[in-house]
Amino acid sequence: MSRRVLITGLGAVSALGMTRDELWQGLVSGQSAIKTFEHSLGDIKITKGATVPPFDPQEYFSNDELSVLDRYSQLAVIAAQEAVDDAGLVCGEEILTDAAAIIGSGCGGKHTDEATYDALYKQQRSRAHPLTIPKGMPSAAASMVSLHLGIKGPAFVLASACASGSHAIIQGMTMIQSGMIDVALVGASDAPFTYGLIKSWDALRVVSNDTCRPFSANRSGMVLGEGAGMLLLESEEHANDRNARVYAEMVGCGMTSDAGHITRPDVSGITNAITNALHHAGISPEQVDYINAHGTATKANDVVETSAIKAVFGDHAADIAISGTKSMHGHALGASSALELVATTLALHHGTIPPTANFTEADEECDLDYVPNAAREQAISTALSNSFAFGGLNAVIALKKYI
Repeated sequence: MSRRVLITGLGAVSALGMTRDELWQGLVSGQSAIKTFEHSLGDIKITKGATVPPFDPQEYFSNDELSVLDRYSQLAVIAAQEAVDDAGLVCGEEILTDAAAIIGSGCGGKHTDEATYDALYKQQRSRAHPLTIPKGMPSAAASMVSLHLGIKGPAFVLASACASGSHAIIQGMTMIQSGMIDVALVGASDAPFTYGLIKSWDALRVVSNDTCRPFSANRSGMVLGEGAGMLLLESEEHANDRNARVYAEMVGCGMTSDAGHITRPDVSGITNAITNALHHAGISPEQVDYINAHGTATKANDVVETSAIKAVFGDHAADIAISGTKSMHGHALGASSALELVATTLALHHGTIPPTANFTEADEECDLDYVPNAAREQAISTALSNSFAFGGLNAVIALKKYI
């Protein structure tokens, strides 16, 4: 029989602020952190994003540490440290030494890559910085989190585009369920605001220059964000032995691949992921109170996600509160699913459902309860967090109130 997995610590860096509490307060107040870029990006049509508030990295790291910390690794370590502190753990303790650090990322160290290419191709320098590889490698965030927090168990990065955070979190959950480890620090980090990446998203023509309006009739696309979300997971026995405060229980997951179009979502793939999560969790559709939707505000995603929810939940779909928090923290790519699970955990813990911000009028094909514009006080016993990625990669996580 698999072991129960509890969430005992949370950390977040987002466009709403540098802490978990700032993320939560921004969400429940319906505050959208999407804003116009302060500096012109030249020939790029994208003018808006959800960027992390300006911060001084030297307040968190020494100059020597910064020499090997890409921006995405900085955000990962800051959020990871908060999650560990929140759980009441201390760097160097045996608990952390034996833990796992499993981090998701859709982009990796793109700031390092871009600075290198700029130096070599634009500035015509003859050499790259000697620490370019360890700073920019996709696995850097896991290595840096491990190093800064003294974690010596399994440590690695998972990449599955916008589902990276969910897949990393699921990996940690299943490792605890199996008995392989007792503690896992899991989550994701992404920092996609480089010229090359924004130029590439511009070419896809799925990014809005208005704002992110999930499920609204006049939605015009996604808005890029950045940040990191981290969760400290423990086996029930381990958490109870140290009298840890528990936010929620992770009870199940569903993962599927569409094996279809590289960018267009598929109803059957999403439907199967949700169904599998319910089955793995041992919960019925009627037990679900809240869904944190993938909700990108693209024309295709919102209709397909709504259709999948209806297919799984039938008449009960109309009774489920659904919110798209990307309307506030932006689409932070691989980190979005981790930030959204932090939000889902806090919603369940506080009995408050964050809204779908910027909502105007519902699309006729999106006719469910999207909690428009204002948070709702509502007891939640069971919740889902949906994440769907380019390449047809789907991940759904189920949480329950811990009793």
